[in-house]
Amino acid sequence: MPATPPDDLTRQLVGLFAAANRRYAREIETAAAAHRLTALQAKALLAADRPVPMRTIADTVHAEPSNVTAIIDKLEQRGLVERRPDPADRRVKLVAATEDGHRVSADLLARTPFVNDPFAALDDAERERLLDMLRRVMES
Repeated sequence: MPATPPDDLTRQLVGLFAAANRRYAREIETAAAAHRLTALQAKALLAADRPVPMRTIADTVHAEPSNVTAIIDKLEQRGLVERRPDPADRRVKLVAATEDGHRVSADLLARTPFVNDPFAALDDAERERLLDMLRRVMES
């Protein structure tokens, strides 16, 4: 049995999700480019606002840990992050923004209001309802 084409409401919802995704990507890419960074490098730098394991950065930027290593290498070469041993587990390396990294991060945050809070137009109750609805969509 062939799939039924989506109705108009579904097309509108999918279109708005796509538009929000494009806006998010465009905003972070533009902000990152101002610092000669890729969007992933910018996201990784923002994730390193405090010392965190590489795995945390990988989870935050939705990338494989092996790919994050190259991203952190480039940020480290630019003097924006540094690697440190984890005092609790010397086998783990923490990544932390340097002073220059914090300066760039602050500028990235200032340039990305939609990325930082795409739901600013919603009150807390609306955010909770949207969260519930999106969870239901993702569970189906």
